[in-house]
Amino acid sequence: MDDDKVNLPQNQTDSEAPVPLAEDPPQAAPIPQVPPQPQPQPSAEVMPPPAVPEANPPPPPQPTSADQLVPEEVPADLTPAQVAPEQEFIPPTDSPTANSRTKYLVIGAAGLIFVVVFAVILGLLLGGRKTPKPVAANLLYWGLWDDPETMKPIIDEYTKKHPEIKIEYKKMDPVSYRDKLVNRKTNGPDIFRYHNTWLPELTDIAAPLPESVMSTAEFNSTFYKVHQNDLKLGSKYYGIPLMIDGLVLVYNDGLFKKAGINNPPTTWIDVYNYIGKLTVQNNDKKIITSGIALGTAGNIEHFSDIMALFLTQNGVDMKSLNSKEAAAALESYRKFAEEPGAFWDAGMQNSLNAFIQEKVAMIFVPSWEILAIKAANPQIRVKVAPVPQVPETNIVSISSYWAEGVSKFSKNQMQAWQFLKYLSEKDTMTKLYAEQSKTRLFGAAYSRKDLAPLLANQEYLAPVIKQATDGEYITMPMIARTFDNGLNDEIVKYMETAIDQTIQGVSYSQAMSTVAQGVTQVFAKYNIKVQ
Repeated sequence: MDDDKVNLPQNQTDSEAPVPLAEDPPQAAPIPQVPPQPQPQPSAEVMPPPAVPEANPPPPPQPTSADQLVPEEVPADLTPAQVAPEQEFIPPTDSPTANSRTKYLVIGAAGLIFVVVFAVILGLLLGGRKTPKPVAANLLYWGLWDDPETMKPIIDEYTKKHPEIKIEYKKMDPVSYRDKLVNRKTNGPDIFRYHNTWLPELTDIAAPLPESVMSTAEFNSTFYKVHQNDLKLGSKYYGIPLMIDGLVLVYNDGLFKKAGINNPPTTWIDVYNYIGKLTVQNNDKKIITSGIALGTAGNIEHFSDIMALFLTQNGVDMKSLNSKEAAAALESYRKFAEEPGAFWDAGMQNSLNAFIQEKVAMIFVPSWEILAIKAANPQIRVKVAPVPQVPETNIVSISSYWAEGVSKFSKNQMQAWQFLKYLSEKDTMTKLYAEQSKTRLFGAAYSRKDLAPLLANQEYLAPVIKQATDGEYITMPMIARTFDNGLNDEIVKYMETAIDQTIQGVSYSQAMSTVAQGVTQVFAKYNIKVQ
């Protein structure tokens, strides 16, 4: 009933305020009146309670053990203002005031604005992380030894994943290739192959490898030490190698077995012990079958590479060509073709042809020459071993391999480097080796260190890998058949002259002094500092 409900407006007087129960009433529930209880007769006069101020009335005291309500005695001298309520009671209201509604509307609007702004900022941040749209590019790739048919499956696989990239592979003629590369700067290739000795000559056209494509740490952990030495200028790398190669000992196992020799030589002492058994002369002391092709220049393929090996194993580098150690290295080389007791001479045919015809038992060549040997004489029993070493020294050989670079004049350098990074990956490199092996006896030896186990037992390439993993390849710019018409060819010519001069009686020291002078001039010509 309406009479049972009590509303407490703010201006209600104390006389109209009801007396609440001891327990707090539920929110917004009606407050019942407390029925009057019979009061016991007081033993003394009890003063009536004072008037309650305009604050909310205090809750009544708890009932006594007799369930009677006993009013609290208040001293008569206290005024209403001095009586503090024990507990404040705020009566419920049916709805917020106008000020409260305005406050809530402002807070809600501010919250909505914050959410919208936050969503916009978050969208911008997430949008900035999206991978940018691939940039289309046409890449011209100049290669040398691999046919387009060999490269096509590798390139097709890449362009299938990157349809915005078009790659034209062109196999170039190695003769005068470097001249074409240098002279055609602005209209040349985006990607080009170059010899590991050429980088000092290519500073005007070679672009550095971006760290974002392959970091220095990744390069060093992936490739061999010789790659790290050859392909770096300052703090930057300028190429990605897809192969490793250098001088190895190639021998005719049939001639070895015929001479009673079962194992290849590992030291130069072994070589001297073997060649006497392997060399065959006629009654006129003319050599019919040679034990080894060493000692001359004009009729020995890769004679300058071999001479670099002799210099290196004797502790000589490009700074010390005019030294007694260099002269001693030249003398050691020449002894194999000097009388008395020569095992090779200037009148013999080209060493590679002699080996194919089984007229010489041992030669030193890069591994790729084995392809020509087996193609010319499939029946020859070819075996390969690391080059002989000076006793009790570390394994060293002379490097000769090719790497891939990017032109600084290319408009698509990043796309070019990304493609080369793909070529250097494990899966791609093994696929390229498989494609190469379809048209020839074997592919190029892997440049990646982690692929070395795959070739550890390969009959022709195992020594190449062993020299890289167990020893070290040294690079000297006197490598034959790079066709560079520059650094290598010019130094090779000086070395050839030195060998021929000693045949004419010039001393070894004088001959090497001439070489040293010539090398200084060549380095100055190409603005190369002797390292």
